[in-house]
Amino acid sequence: MIGSMASFTFNDALVKLLAEDVPLFQIVFLRGLLTTLMLTATVAAFGKLSFRIPRGDRGKLALRTLLEIAAMVAFLTALIHMAIANATAILSALPLAVTLGAALLFKEPVGWRRVSAICVGAFGVLLIVQPGSDGFNAYSLFALVAVVLVAGRDLVTRSFSDHLPSMTVAVITAAAVCVFGGVMSLTEPWAPMGLREIALLALASVFIIGGYVFSVLVMRVGEVAVTAPFRYTSLVFALVLGVLVFREFPNTLALFGAGIVVATGVFTLIRERQMSRRVSSG
Repeated sequence: MIGSMASFTFNDALVKLLAEDVPLFQIVFLRGLLTTLMLTATVAAFGKLSFRIPRGDRGKLALRTLLEIAAMVAFLTALIHMAIANATAILSALPLAVTLGAALLFKEPVGWRRVSAICVGAFGVLLIVQPGSDGFNAYSLFALVAVVLVAGRDLVTRSFSDHLPSMTVAVITAAAVCVFGGVMSLTEPWAPMGLREIALLALASVFIIGGYVFSVLVMRVGEVAVTAPFRYTSLVFALVLGVLVFREFPNTLALFGAGIVVATGVFTLIRERQMSRRVSSG
């Protein structure tokens, strides 16, 4: 999960840099093309390339792909118009959203303590987006929509059967994003790219591969309650990159809200570990 968060956050930073000179969907298409080629070649080299999709997983895979694309558009739109740390801080609500979704869809037990943690975490998100202030705008809403979409994507991933290869999911996702970006790029003029832009694009492609692969693996193998709180490591990466690369830093209230959200995630992790120990000892 930490590897996934690091990969996605570094990719976000590179896309944000590229978006200063290159249209968004041109970036999405070219990054998707490089990602698909590199990922397919790597998987094929290890003999893991297979497109045999079990009948029961086909609809789920299609839904996951649509959620992935929608979440990407929503978050990148927010990212381009917001500080990277603020946009990532809003995503801090994701572990709580995934926990609540798992309880509703998979009937995982959620006691009053976890419900309280979800409510407190929601309050923390309000401090981050700061409704009524200059920091709360349409782009903050895009980031909040991305939270819902990513949570849905991960819960669908959780429901896949064991017969669907994780690398197949990653390759199909990359190809679908590429096709979507290619179609949408036709609606905007393309910009010329120099060596700097090509290098940034290549790096973004490498990091997005890591994000795709790690996120699929962790949702299929790791327990949601154990792995979800480690999503908060993206805040650390985003804060560091925001300061060093973009000279951006969230205000005190936003940091306080992020701290509340992180605290609720840590509480949830500790609580789940205690419950697991009780079940094991019982």
